[in-house]
Amino acid sequence: MKKREFKQEKQIRSKAGNAKARSGKHAGKEKFDAAYYTEKIRAALTRCGKKPIGAKELAAKCRSQRGASDAYAAALGALVASGEVVERKHTYVGAAESGCFKAEVTRLSRTFGFCKRLEDETEFFVPGKFLLGAMTGDQVLMRPIPSRTGEPEGEVVSILVESPAQLTGMIVEEDKHCYLLPDTMSKSRISIAHSGNCAFAPGDKVLAQISHRGTRHAEHRARILFSYGCAQQAASCAEAVIAVSGIPTEFPEEVITQAEKLALAGVQPADLVHRMDLREECIFTIDSAESKDLDDAVSIQRRGEGYRLGVHIADVSHYVRGNTPLDMEALHRGTSVYYADKVIPMLPKCLSNGICSLNPGEDRLAFSAIMDLDKEGQLRAYSFHKSVIRSRVKGVYKEINTILAGTQTPEIAEKYAEVTESLLLMNELADKRLADRDRRGAPSLDAPESKLILNEDGVCVDVQPRTRGRSELLIEEFMLLANESAARVAREKSIPFVYRIHENPSPEKLERLEEVLNRMNIPHPVLDEVRPCHFAQILKNAKDSPLLPALNNLLLRSMAKAKYAPTPIGHFGLALADYTHFTSPIRRYPDLAIHRILSDVVLGYGKDWFDKRYAAFVQHASERSSAAELRAMTAERDCEDCYKAEYMLAHIGEEFDAVIASVTDFGFYVELPSTVQGLVHVGSLPEGEYTCDGVIHLTEQRSNTVYTVGQAVRVRCDKADVNSGNIDFSLVTD
Repeated sequence: MKKREFKQEKQIRSKAGNAKARSGKHAGKEKFDAAYYTEKIRAALTRCGKKPIGAKELAAKCRSQRGASDAYAAALGALVASGEVVERKHTYVGAAESGCFKAEVTRLSRTFGFCKRLEDETEFFVPGKFLLGAMTGDQVLMRPIPSRTGEPEGEVVSILVESPAQLTGMIVEEDKHCYLLPDTMSKSRISIAHSGNCAFAPGDKVLAQISHRGTRHAEHRARILFSYGCAQQAASCAEAVIAVSGIPTEFPEEVITQAEKLALAGVQPADLVHRMDLREECIFTIDSAESKDLDDAVSIQRRGEGYRLGVHIADVSHYVRGNTPLDMEALHRGTSVYYADKVIPMLPKCLSNGICSLNPGEDRLAFSAIMDLDKEGQLRAYSFHKSVIRSRVKGVYKEINTILAGTQTPEIAEKYAEVTESLLLMNELADKRLADRDRRGAPSLDAPESKLILNEDGVCVDVQPRTRGRSELLIEEFMLLANESAARVAREKSIPFVYRIHENPSPEKLERLEEVLNRMNIPHPVLDEVRPCHFAQILKNAKDSPLLPALNNLLLRSMAKAKYAPTPIGHFGLALADYTHFTSPIRRYPDLAIHRILSDVVLGYGKDWFDKRYAAFVQHASERSSAAELRAMTAERDCEDCYKAEYMLAHIGEEFDAVIASVTDFGFYVELPSTVQGLVHVGSLPEGEYTCDGVIHLTEQRSNTVYTVGQAVRVRCDKADVNSGNIDFSLVTD
């Protein structure tokens, strides 16, 4: 008995040992954990290629051990969450195999959105039904879909990372219940969750946060965070625009403290050591009457048959040192923001309007670009110097324009007596610089600008076109020259730098442009290897055409967006090989960054120093500055639309002369002489069947009535919605 029991026990121990051995044999190779199943899933989906595989089939291909369901589920869930695997209707496919890619939602409208592919920043148009309820800032998985316009289009496959993005909208009431009508993202009202202590009323402009997400925008629920007041007041709407854009309006306490300390110290004797003393030079500023942040001044001398031009820029980098609270806040803001009569400065006002502003009669630290030009106005030599200046006068564009035109009043003549000779010499040089711009083929493309007139209550009471006079052109040319010289220094020394670049138009946009030009019957050169002079020639060919304003906008849309980059690839719009932004360090961070780098150039540091200190910095500064610029431009435009709508509220029912600016399938947009634009909806036109060629014509088929871009029309203002910034017109017929 004992012998038999011993034999059985031995057999049991032997089996257990064999099992243990087998387990140990595979322990290092197959642990059957999440990592193991991750590789199994990847391999299975790769073998399937573009063909989706069902959930059961995928599990069967991957599960080799019982009891591992948790590890398998964890692995599959992680792959789906990261966007590597796409799940649709209980089937799975590899993202790469299905053509999917990661993207970020950049902006939304009520019926569509835009997503930026993370890999190369290509922007995709996304129809509203394909957004899956995605919000601005969400990281999503996308795939391309056939395009109707030639521009990239796509659909959201899944939302990978939800952003805490806030949104704005108007409170509407229905059946005694309040709802949120978003400014973007949805045509539908959104239910309001419990909003705590935030008081709001129907008709208010509010800031909200999505508290619950559905699979469509209309299924979301929102929590009201703040009410700005009446949605038909432009000031309230502008506040909301700024808030939702993420533009900071208040400075941190430590930033204010640092700035006030610097401002209080003023210009010290120690600050003047090793600086070029230009206080006896005839230097002065030229800016708008309302400007308080004067960051550039100019001087000129005749040198033989040529000129010595000085462009003197506030030495902001002397005060805003790298990696200080001031510097980090300036980088975060990126740029000052201007709308209506308000400024959100990049730097605290005690710096921007105080110690850094080149106010007349006060010693100020500057960074001077000294440029020698020949009798034809061609740049022959340039150098940069830390300096101290004392501006003679605060020049105003309008006043100086009268001097250059010979129509100045005695009061203006007296004010500018000390600098009049310099002004006349600058005007002479400007003529030659403008002629040089024409010779190198730089296209004269200008987006129309508006001037908003507000009353004492902050209500917009007038809108006027902002015109540029002779002094504006003069200063623009001199600033361009200083910027070009700064970029040349960096390229010559091969040092890390923040360049202002403007890439050539893409082949796709050029193909579309040629198609439109042919339909417009505007002669044009072959655009296969496009150069700036080609755009200049197109504008010249259309100079007497009523289509010229529309053509100007068309050419602007055909171009790439200018941006900041560490690689000098040139500036297409200016027809320059080297360009940067040097002249506005009070209001633009790239200029401040460049001042910091050029300061070390002046000190004589070698290339190794620049590579070590600035190689990573210029990449980071370029990316952050480009994003901040786009953010500011979008916010400024949206605010302006609200103020224009507010102005038109007082003119409902009035008639205006207008010009058709563009045509669409749903009507045409008109522009008033004031620069106000609005829509004449096809529903307000005489009944009929309308077709649009997508370029310049909207045609009623039965009567053959044609509405053409550039055509003069008479319109009536029917509606102005301040909340959305939309203005509706109707056609006035005899």
